[in-house]
Amino acid sequence: MVSRLVLGCGTTGHAVVEHLSQRRGELFVLDGDASRVESLRNEKVAAEVRDVTDPAEISGLERDVDVVVVATDGAAANRLAAEAAREVYPDAELVAYLGFEATAEDRDALAAVADRVVDPGAAVLDHVEAVATADDGEKLQALRATLEGIDGTLGVFMHDNPDPDAIATAVGLSRIAEEFGVETEACYFGEISHQENRAFVNLLDLEVRNVTAGEEFDFGAIALVDHSAPGVNDQLDPETDVDIVVDHHPPNDDVDADFVDIRPELGAASTILVEYVRGFGLDVETAVATALLYGIRVDTDDFAREITTDDFEAGAWLLDRADTDVLERIESPSVSADTLDTIARGIRNRELDGSVLASCVGAISDRDTLAQAADRLLAMRGVTVTFVYGYTDGTIYVSARARGNDVDLGAVLRSAFGELGSAGGHADMAGAQLPLGLFDEVGEDAEHTLTEMVEDVVATRFFEEIRGG
Repeated sequence: MVSRLVLGCGTTGHAVVEHLSQRRGELFVLDGDASRVESLRNEKVAAEVRDVTDPAEISGLERDVDVVVVATDGAAANRLAAEAAREVYPDAELVAYLGFEATAEDRDALAAVADRVVDPGAAVLDHVEAVATADDGEKLQALRATLEGIDGTLGVFMHDNPDPDAIATAVGLSRIAEEFGVETEACYFGEISHQENRAFVNLLDLEVRNVTAGEEFDFGAIALVDHSAPGVNDQLDPETDVDIVVDHHPPNDDVDADFVDIRPELGAASTILVEYVRGFGLDVETAVATALLYGIRVDTDDFAREITTDDFEAGAWLLDRADTDVLERIESPSVSADTLDTIARGIRNRELDGSVLASCVGAISDRDTLAQAADRLLAMRGVTVTFVYGYTDGTIYVSARARGNDVDLGAVLRSAFGELGSAGGHADMAGAQLPLGLFDEVGEDAEHTLTEMVEDVVATRFFEEIRGG
């Protein structure tokens, strides 16, 4: 049985561990960051806190090591870790990730000790060659022809209460349209209420317009990003003619638009926009590059969930063009009292069935708190699926998360709730919106009764579906 040791678990290292954990053989991870190690342990990966650049720290594992993978984010640390690994495990196959900000000296030093060096710069060059292939060339020509055929302003609509990937995709498409002389407005219904999302828009000074249901628009064309149907997860008229669709979610029905690019295999819609930006050879402003990088990072859980080579290469290309200081400020906002209260109720009201956790948090004032609660509850020991739901303004909102490959949450939620409202998403991250309907007539004065009725119907449907009917 092959024994693999991973030294360092940064952005790339996490993706490597995610992949290796699905393969046969032993896997052990060492990293200097205690929080990363704790996260890995929650994912049932054997890990310890060690200084990966110190030979003494990475030795004495009481096991034979066949393959060592060095995968911190920094080139200097990777160089030291690779040298330490070669000293301690001279007979192991050594694969080293070059890392970012590498000098010529770093490259030479890694090449001298490693059996193989993975260079992100080379991956980017490979991608540049790939965009020149016939298939990608046709997509570029089709998008260009569609944009050049627009007479008037292009309304770029995100889904309701947009997340960073939807916002970034809208901003990215607007930048491309601008290149071809098309004016745009990036629009959304609902609100941007999540603290990090508000910080994201404000710190980058992104131009997005909040619109209301029933508002009359004077757009020459319509684009949908991060969703694919008017009137489904947005408040457009379902009969709205759509010109452009860019999405990475599997559609529920046939998509009708002049230009459609839907790729469910990708981790983020922002990745698609990066391909077009690069294919057209555009220089993007720092704010746009930062937005696209953050969109990819959020939807791939910092390159650890449903990541593909395309997502990674897009992130690598954006990194030198983005403002990482702003990203740090975006990712460190204060946590609202509403968020903490929803997480507390999620823990208190949890219902466990094996490793599946469902929790009704009752009435909520901010729907984004559900996603944060679902993420936090997934860190509980022994839990692999979380399903958190609450209600506000006549609608039940659901947020679900999964760890591992045992369940496809998007399919589960579509099957359980698709006929009652809108539902879907990815295998490990999904959501739903269901009208309260007759339940709403119970009224605010009987919140306890309303919560019990919602809980009985929603949880029952979810558990029946996830158990296989």
